[in-house]
Amino acid sequence: MLLKPLLHWMSPAGKRARLSVLIFHRVLPEPDPLFPDEMHVRRFAEVCGWLKTWFNVLPLDQAVARLKTGTLPARAACITFDDGYADNHYVAMPILQRHGLTATFFIATGFLDGGRMWNDTIIETVRACKDLSVIASEARQSMTSGLHGLPRFARNDKKAAITTLINHIKYRPVQERISLTEEIAKLAKVQLPHNLMMTSHEVKTTRQAGMQIGAHTVSHPILARLTDEQARQEIGESKIFLEQLLGERVGLFAYPNGKPGEDYTPQTVEVVHSLGFDAAVSTRWGASGTGDDLFQIRRFTPWDKTKLRFGGRMLANLRNA
Repeated sequence: MLLKPLLHWMSPAGKRARLSVLIFHRVLPEPDPLFPDEMHVRRFAEVCGWLKTWFNVLPLDQAVARLKTGTLPARAACITFDDGYADNHYVAMPILQRHGLTATFFIATGFLDGGRMWNDTIIETVRACKDLSVIASEARQSMTSGLHGLPRFARNDKKAAITTLINHIKYRPVQERISLTEEIAKLAKVQLPHNLMMTSHEVKTTRQAGMQIGAHTVSHPILARLTDEQARQEIGESKIFLEQLLGERVGLFAYPNGKPGEDYTPQTVEVVHSLGFDAAVSTRWGASGTGDDLFQIRRFTPWDKTKLRFGGRMLANLRNA
C-alpha cells in the first residue's frame, strides 16, 4: 500500500517533520442510536490499529519537545481526549494499552466526581424525554426565561432538538448555561446520569497507567468571552487542582472548543503562557511544523470509517501545515 510512503514523504523526520494530533471526546461501549457516528469500541480499536501501522505515536509532551528542537521522527502523531469522560478510562484506555499507544487526557476539573457537562445535560434530557414538544411549548410561555423564543420541536426528532438547544445555549455565560440546562431537565421531568465523567481517583489511575493528563479549565467556558483575570482563574485553578491530585507538574493545556479567534484570543494564549504551561492545543485543523506556535498546536478528528478513507484524511490534514 502506497499510503505509508506518502505519509513519510509528507512528514519526514527532522526539521521538515509535521505533527499530526488527533482529538477525541468519548469512546462508547457500544454504538449510540442517537449519534451513530460517535466513536465506539470497535471503531476506536480500528483507528488505533491504523495509527500503530502508519504513524510513530508519541506522548504529547515528548512530541512538543521534539517539535521545538526539530527532532521529530517521521510520521509523528499524538492522540488526545478532551473533557474527562469516564469511558476514556474504562473503554478507551484498555484499547490504547493493547496497541501499545499513549494518549493525553485534558480534564475539565469542575465536572469530576459526579458532575455533568451542560451539553450532556441537554443530550441526556432529550434522550429520556418522551415528548419534546413539552420543552419548547412551556419555555415559550416564560417571557423571562433564556429559553423564550425556542422553535417548536418535532415530537421524535431528538437529534435536531439537541442541535437546536446546544446552539441556543453554547455561547452563554457559564452560570446561565447551567441554569438553562437545568430548566430544560426540569421541564422534561427526567432523571439524569451522574457517572458520565471520571472521578478524581480514575484520573490518578489513568496517569499511573502511563497516560498523560492535561488541564482543560474548571468549567469549560468560552475563554474568548471572559476577562483576562477570569480566564486566568479558570485555567490556573484547573492546573493547580490536577497538580495537587497527581503530585506532579502539569504542562499541557487544551482550549475549550478551541477555535482561534472564536473560542480563545491572543490574550488567552498569553495567559496560558504566563501560567507556566509548556504547550497548548487548539482545534484548528492541520498539522504543526517546526517553528509553529507551541501554544496553538493544531488538532483534528478524522471521521472516516474505512481504512483507505481514514488514511486519505490523514494525508489531507498533513497538507494543512
